[in-house]
Amino acid sequence: MSLFVRAATLICALLFASSASADCECGYVVNGTLYTELSESDFLHLKNTNQSGWLPQEYQISSDVARGPFGKDASPRQVIFNPLKSRYDWAGDGILGGDAGAQIIVRAGDPGEGGLIPMGEMATNRTDMLYGSFRAGIKLTDQPGTCGAFFWYLDDTQEIDMEFLSSQFNETSHPVNLVLQSEASLAAGYNAIATDDFQVHQLPFDPSGGFHEYRFDWFQDRIEFYADGVLLKTMSGDGVPSKPGHLMLSQWSNGDPKWSGGPPEQDAIMTVNYVKAYFNSSDTKRQDDWSNRCRDINAPNATCEVPDITAPPQGNVSANTFFFSQQQNMTVNQTVPGDNPNTETSGAWSIRSSVQAFSTTMVLLSFAFFMEWWS
Repeated sequence: MSLFVRAATLICALLFASSASADCECGYVVNGTLYTELSESDFLHLKNTNQSGWLPQEYQISSDVARGPFGKDASPRQVIFNPLKSRYDWAGDGILGGDAGAQIIVRAGDPGEGGLIPMGEMATNRTDMLYGSFRAGIKLTDQPGTCGAFFWYLDDTQEIDMEFLSSQFNETSHPVNLVLQSEASLAAGYNAIATDDFQVHQLPFDPSGGFHEYRFDWFQDRIEFYADGVLLKTMSGDGVPSKPGHLMLSQWSNGDPKWSGGPPEQDAIMTVNYVKAYFNSSDTKRQDDWSNRCRDINAPNATCEVPDITAPPQGNVSANTFFFSQQQNMTVNQTVPGDNPNTETSGAWSIRSSVQAFSTTMVLLSFAFFMEWWS
């Protein structure tokens, strides 16, 4: 057997053994449910939206379409990345001052009769999210007159919302509006309040006073809503979505006194320090990838438990939440934004395992071929 053939055989065996021993190769477990996909965004250390996995939205809609006195002017200018000054920190001011993270802004000022209010919105690149656990660390604005939202979206009849109306915040009331937009809300004139898929839940903290984790777990038959790891409400029935879509972060105002109010008298900033999604994919290619990499679901470390937070994500200790994508060997064949923030490559996209394995194979095979030719 030639040196080249022997080297190629050895390299393939080593690469197979390496990939077979990867942690979490079969997925991520939340409360006993397995999800095959992962998407994690560490906005405390990302410098811009390039390669972040998120797209700032750009559109204009009239007051009639927005169903309020004013329309909406969504622009990438109202989505500002403000990372921490040091990549070693997990709390503090951003490089632009103020809270670090992705800032989603509604601009102050009277836009005039029927005018458009400048606002910010982001959506994930991935639109194949079908059931999963979705969570975000968010600090809401203290300026009355906006609606801040963390939600999953397909269309106006398949939507899961956690919405915060800053005009509702006061010393004794800090509510979150839990909403499923459905065929029933469409039939009610886009008014989910008139359906069974709307609940208001009082929070035991001020959402504008600091960062807290907001989360919803989407199953085939129900939605579970959480704040700081505590279950708030479970919704079920026909309003539960059944098709794939994507995650969104938004803050807007249309002047509707029955909902967002506004516009705000001062610029209103909603800051996001992370988003984490563990989900199943509707993409058949991703499903095939999972089948190929998950050789034994019962093997040690083949699945990994997703840790729940135990404290609000603020301060250098509690804001340093766990990211699988910042660990070694825990995101095999996953496309994840960012490496460990303690490296110079933080913020770059990486497709783990497959690219590294291919590169290693090419280098070693080239060396083996050279040695065969030289001999």
